[in-house]
Amino acid sequence: MSTDYSVIENDLLSAVGPVRLIAVSYLSTPPAGVEKFAGTVPSGCTFWRLAAGGKDFYTVPGDHLNCAIGSYTHSIDQPAERAGELERTLELMTGVGYVRMAEVPSIPRLPVTPAFTYYAPLGKAVVEPDVVIASGRPAALMRMQEAAARAGASSTLPLLGRPTCMGLPAAMVHGTVLSTGCIGNRVYTNLGDDELYLMIPGARLADVVRELDVIAKANDTLRAYHEERKVALTSQLAASTPPSDHPGSSKATALPAQLMPRRDGRSPLRASSCGDSATNRSRE
Repeated sequence: MSTDYSVIENDLLSAVGPVRLIAVSYLSTPPAGVEKFAGTVPSGCTFWRLAAGGKDFYTVPGDHLNCAIGSYTHSIDQPAERAGELERTLELMTGVGYVRMAEVPSIPRLPVTPAFTYYAPLGKAVVEPDVVIASGRPAALMRMQEAAARAGASSTLPLLGRPTCMGLPAAMVHGTVLSTGCIGNRVYTNLGDDELYLMIPGARLADVVRELDVIAKANDTLRAYHEERKVALTSQLAASTPPSDHPGSSKATALPAQLMPRRDGRSPLRASSCGDSATNRSRE
């Protein structure tokens, strides 16, 4: 592996702020110099939490058997002595109204069973990742998703939900995907109530990171533009609304003259309601 993933991680964090980044690789041979995971866990996504905490290790299919759903998305068959666990889990989920059985065949899965799965904090990865899992607050993931779109690396899939682990095979096939997570994943990983996931195909990671500087500067400029419009175009009654508590809402960025609000109340870019769409038209 010639890529220094610590540099990529630093570039990414500098652009979007604090997010947790995990590299996941599906391998036919164990990674050299890496220890095998020892112990038992209740789910495959528990390995995400361990890697986010700074550990790198690899697993074998038997390490994933305690989660029938995670085994399903990773194409790991249950052994004979555990036959029926997937069906019983699905019966529970359908019985409480969590999922419909008709949805199950459409859940993305890995095409083949991985002989070994490598997990690591992105900056410590010694193997090229198949997927990079980013977890954090929506504003940071928004900028990463915008960079993916600019790089042509985003999928057209909708926001994904349960099961969270289907996001990994989905990203490998379709491009970056956003996921709300699921209740099991949130229990096993301690994902915050105000946090989401973004899954990035490892093959497109460098492309996404390359676009982050453009996206960060664009967001700074557009934040200032919209803050100016909010002040200029908000009536006295609406202005009594409590101010935003967004951590970056007080940032002051000088606006280009063409983006300054007009005295007649019209947008400088002739937008009827949103300056972003007008900006796109002005570039055509």
